[in-house]
Formats: sequence, structure tokens, C-alpha cells
Amino acid sequence: MLRATGLGKLLSPVTQGPGVIFTLHHVNADEPAAFSPNEHLAVTPDFLRQTVEQIRESGYEFVSLDEVVDRLKSGYGHRRFAALTFDDGYRDNLSVAYPILKELKVPFTIYVATGFVDREAELWWKALEQIIGANDRISINRKGHSFDVTCATVEEKLECYRRLIKWMTCELDEYEQRTAIRDLARDYDFDLRALVDREIMTWEELRTISDDPLVTIGAHTHGHYALGRLPAKDIKHELDVCYARLKKELGLKPRHFAYPYGYVQAVSDEAAGVLADFGFSSSVTTQAGHLQGLYTRNLQKLPRVSLNGCYQTREAVEQYLTGAPFALYRLSKWVRGGFGLRSLTSRLFPSTR
Repeated sequence: MLRATGLGKLLSPVTQGPGVIFTLHHVNADEPAAFSPNEHLAVTPDFLRQTVEQIRESGYEFVSLDEVVDRLKSGYGHRRFAALTFDDGYRDNLSVAYPILKELKVPFTIYVATGFVDREAELWWKALEQIIGANDRISINRKGHSFDVTCATVEEKLECYRRLIKWMTCELDEYEQRTAIRDLARDYDFDLRALVDREIMTWEELRTISDDPLVTIGAHTHGHYALGRLPAKDIKHELDVCYARLKKELGLKPRHFAYPYGYVQAVSDEAAGVLADFGFSSSVTTQAGHLQGLYTRNLQKLPRVSLNGCYQTREAVEQYLTGAPFALYRLSKWVRGGFGLRSLTSRLFPSTR
């Protein structure tokens, strides 16, 4: 609609900030299977190359996160800028994305969850996808939660995945969630360690890439827990361990951080305060939007724009660069929320929460 009506371009002088940070995870040429609930996390090498060229043609300059922070603090005064970031530390960042970005001379950041590299944490959402994909029925009976469903067809598998994701992220806390996936892996003979071995770089591989001046290594916690769902002491522990492991293995002190998952409930003022105390120059969420002037006051909750694997087109990227989709989404959310009155009432009268 935005493209067909020209509204995106019309709104861009207002909705387009001085810069934008993009989120990526996987870069590979694999065709997604019929059941691929995490398809949005992967883009093809051709799309990555095309998008870099398109962003440059649109007048943006690719910069490092250090430069992003400097420009936000200095009041811009430059041409528009873009930064590429990759979450988790997947091996295809090294084998596929890195050669492309090095050829194109594009700086980028990899946010490393050190528990993955140490093989101590689980890629639980990918494990859940693969367990459901390999079975025609899933049964769980745990702590009062009884779940027994047929998942023989693609549609049934998608519904099963949605139900279990909702259970694990909304009804279980972060630690119960991991226990649940371990129990499920045991019951269905799935090797969680082997999955991480296949998907995530080793420390040696990270050392080969971290020496390149184009590459910034950022922190992404140790266990990949949603910080907004942890108490303050656990947030600090996660950061302590991540910081120490990156310093020991790579000899660096990370300056930039990405919240795991990064949605609203995974981010909190308490976590942002702990991150600031650690001395991180910036922290990024996955809440969509361009960098606007208001973020110079709080560099610990910066928005990003996902390069979504389900929308690998020039037309989608064209609209991302206007900033209009994200501004209109926030506006619609504000309207649906009663123009902010609901939130105000909740703060004034806590019993209404």
C-alpha cells in the first residue's frame, strides 16, 4: 500500500531518521522447507549483496557501530548512515556473509552469545522446529501442562510450533523454558549439542574473523536469556560471564550489546541500567524503527530494522528505508491503546493493571 500510493516516499522526510541499524541472523542459499517457522531469520547471499548495493544507491553510507554512536552524540551532520548487525554467532556469518561484505567493504557487527560458542546454551527455538519437523505427534506432560497433538501435516506442525512457542515464552520463565526443551529433546532423541555444533562458530573461527577491522564483536549475553524476564542479579551474572569469556578468548572488551530476542518484554529499564553500568556504548533491541534524535538520550535501547527472510525484495527494502512502515505501526498501536490514556490510567491506578 505504501509503495503503490507513494505514501512511504511522501512520509519519508518525517519518518526517515539520520540512520538505521539492520538485524540479520543467517545468510545461506538453502531453500526453506515447507515447514520453516524460523524462515524469517535467514536471507540468501544474493539478497544480502543486492540489499547492500540498494542501500548505497539510496544515498546511505555503511558505518561501524562506533561510528553510529559518534554520529548520534554529535548531532549527525553527515549523510545518512546504515549499520549491519548479526545476532548469535552463526557459522554462516563467517563462511557466507563475511566474504561478501569484505568484498563490498562493508563494516558489520556480530553479537556473540558466548554460551553458544562454549556449547553450554541451547538453540531451543531451532531445536523445537526440528523436533516437530521430524515427528507426527508431540506429547508433553510436565508441571500440570498436558500437551498431546498430531502434527503430521505442515499446517498441523505450524500450529503445534505456535502453541509450544507461546507456552515456552509466556507461561514458563526463562529457566523452566530450557528445562522443557531439554526434556523434549530427551523424549524425542534429539541432540541439542550437535545442533549448536553445526550452527555456531567455535572460538577459533571467531578469532579468525575478529581480527578484521571491518568486524566488530559485540555481546549477546552468555545463555541467550530474555533480560527483561530476569532479576537484576541474574542480568549482571549473564553480562559478567559473557564479558569475561569474550575478553579471555578474543582479547577484547565488547563495547556494544544486543538484547536476546529484543522484543518489548525482553527489554527493561532495569536491564538498560545494568548495561550502562557495564560501560556499553550502545545496546540494540529488535523493536523496529529508524534512529531518531530521541535515541541520543538513551543509547541502551536502540531500534533496529530486520532484513526479514520472508520479504527478500527490493520493494520491501525500499519501504524500510523510508521509515514509514514502522512509524505507522507505532501510530496504530498508540491509537489501539487509547491514545496513551490506557497506559496513563494504569500508572495512576495500579490496581487496574
